[in-house]
Amino acid sequence: MGINNILVTGAAGFIGFHTILRLAKEGYNVTGIDNLNTYYDVMLKRARLIEAGISLAGQANKVVSSRFDRLTFSRVDITDERALNKLFEEGEFDAVIHLAAQAGVRYSIEDTKEFIESNNSSFLNILEACRHHPVQHLIYASSGSVYGVNTRMPFSELHKSEHPVSLYAAAKRWNEMIARTYASLFDIPTTGLRFFTVYGPWGRPDMSYYSFIKSMLAGKPIEVVHERDMERFFTYIDDIVESIVRLIPDVPEVDEPLPSDHPDPVNRSAHYRVLDIGNDEPVKLQDFIHALEHHTGVQARMEVRPMQPEHIAGKRPDVLELERLINYKPKTPLDTGIGKFVKWYKTYYGE
Repeated sequence: MGINNILVTGAAGFIGFHTILRLAKEGYNVTGIDNLNTYYDVMLKRARLIEAGISLAGQANKVVSSRFDRLTFSRVDITDERALNKLFEEGEFDAVIHLAAQAGVRYSIEDTKEFIESNNSSFLNILEACRHHPVQHLIYASSGSVYGVNTRMPFSELHKSEHPVSLYAAAKRWNEMIARTYASLFDIPTTGLRFFTVYGPWGRPDMSYYSFIKSMLAGKPIEVVHERDMERFFTYIDDIVESIVRLIPDVPEVDEPLPSDHPDPVNRSAHYRVLDIGNDEPVKLQDFIHALEHHTGVQARMEVRPMQPEHIAGKRPDVLELERLINYKPKTPLDTGIGKFVKWYKTYYGE
């Protein structure tokens, strides 16, 4: 069976928007949903949808894109089980790409109950919907933060990840564990994607690179965590989307062989796997700031702040398994990605 009808949750979000745009260009039948919450600027979310040809000016429950006749959008909150089940009954989806989530390490501490509801309860609703309305492939967003205090580098999907250091990471790890259980009990093929610091045009305003350029162009100092020569791993948005698109038809199989030196069957006991998706080229934070300076023409003034315990520095992805599966790994050079982001930012905000 081929995969043609795809549901994308979080379609007005950063990664979700880029994903529906790419899938629509590829000719898939795409249903995008989002609850358009106010965690950050709703106008930015609406602007993303407009870029995809979706105007929410009217009161219609389903809006067809003016750019892509196979792309539709509905405002749906996935914590609403009844609305979600109706969507699945009508949609007859072949695959689901679940990107809706409440972001923010800090927010997870400030409003833990809401955070868990938005991330874990809603994911359980997605799994239940896929259980009762079977799909060929469920792809969902996880995070490199699940590795927690693990000090083995680069991180690997075969490493244990039992000690997350933030509620955000714990929530993502819970999703991976419950996805594995559903894959085993109900034969739902699932792929979890552990993202590593995604950046690019139409990005999230709460991310550090976004606040850096905002402060720099306003003549304000930027707050730098810990040491400027600390290494980070930044992944350009197009690399994330390319990986997602290539993974859609690559449904995980049961009992794929494990490497002989990894006896722990983390991925292969069901139609289940988790994958690191990130650029594995290290970038010093100082070099990242220099790239912003180069493309903005503004010299940054820095204020160094101590690193908080819930932040883990230098999370390096291991993309060998990703590359083996889809013959691709994130590779956009930092200078190229930052250049595109700065160009978009100046255009969008009229700087």
